[in-house]
Amino acid sequence: MTNRHAVVVGAGIGGLTIAVALHRRGWGVTVCERAPEPPVTGAGIGLAPNALRALGSIGVDVSRAIGGTVPETMGVRRPDGRWLTRTGTADMTARYGMAPLAVARPALTATLSAALPPSALRHGTEVTGVDDAEGRRPTVRTATGPDLPADLVVAADGIHSPLRRARFPAHPGLHYIGETAWRTIVEAPDLRIRAMSETWGRGKRFGVTPLVDGRSYLYATAIVPPDTRFADPRTELRQRFGSWHAPIPALLDRVGRLDPADVLRNDLYDLAAPLPRLHHGRIAWLGDAAHAMAPNLGQGGCQAIEDAVVLAQLLPTGERGAGGGGGDGSDSAVPAALAAYTAARHARTDAVRLRARRIGRLGVLRNPVAAAVRDLVVRATPDRLALRGMDDLFNGFRLPA
Repeated sequence: MTNRHAVVVGAGIGGLTIAVALHRRGWGVTVCERAPEPPVTGAGIGLAPNALRALGSIGVDVSRAIGGTVPETMGVRRPDGRWLTRTGTADMTARYGMAPLAVARPALTATLSAALPPSALRHGTEVTGVDDAEGRRPTVRTATGPDLPADLVVAADGIHSPLRRARFPAHPGLHYIGETAWRTIVEAPDLRIRAMSETWGRGKRFGVTPLVDGRSYLYATAIVPPDTRFADPRTELRQRFGSWHAPIPALLDRVGRLDPADVLRNDLYDLAAPLPRLHHGRIAWLGDAAHAMAPNLGQGGCQAIEDAVVLAQLLPTGERGAGGGGGDGSDSAVPAALAAYTAARHARTDAVRLRARRIGRLGVLRNPVAAAVRDLVVRATPDRLALRGMDDLFNGFRLPA
């Protein structure tokens, strides 16, 4: 008898993590990704201690695969360069057992992909729907065929998840948080940037994250109406941030040498309200498809990784006899595991979503008096207390029994 099989919709970080976790539990896995090939450019991602701990629990050591260099400090600055709050990574390591690791997203997805059998990844395969009549195994329909029967479908199909819209038609969908964001990666080893920082102005922010390979991941946000169009993202960034503290002007010089297509720009959305549950029948949602959140805590990808590891832990092993039932849909272990997944993840992910929305509002205050009060309060908060405020995020990952 064949082992249980999962079809994962989407080859982003969450989709690849659940594929690796299930593969290592003996499942057959097929990952359907509509993009024709893996990404070679894109943004960076910060892997916080909770995400690194989750990856470690399934045997993925990102530092070994990509490198283990971390910034010396991280914190929040003003446009003139003055620090509002700053924490040494040594302090973070002492408190959490490890410090965050910043990597390029393509490097992380390549590391996860390498842990899968080559036949598991199907790029250029768009999922058009899932047939999941009650009591039967689901069948995944694709634009190119053939149809894929499965014991489990994992919807890791992103913030605009078609599978989420199809199964939760009454949900209000996405909420525009009022900001657009630019993201890119530049070569900057000569600048010797040692700090991971976010600078708060009035109605706009600029983030600098040194990556392990000597490049720097840059992101910036500004309050604008949705769907605003800009002629050239490089010019727009220089006009908005060119007078801010070093090394931002030097980094913007590097941005000016890029192809405009290498500067990503997206309006920022989060989920307007929590989903009623994170599963439906034999379909489970994870990552942005389940709980899209603003990027203000750096936890979007981290929570997707947590989702994937928890879901895999709760599911039975790939041996079809484990947990009872057969291949005709009578296998009761999978639906029970998905209900347990919702119970384990729903409250935590929604709390992070709401917290990310609140901190974003603080970072882009436009009123000069309100922004000045914000800066005063942040500066007056001892760094050790600010670090302690991250305990529930960085120490919040738990494997279910």
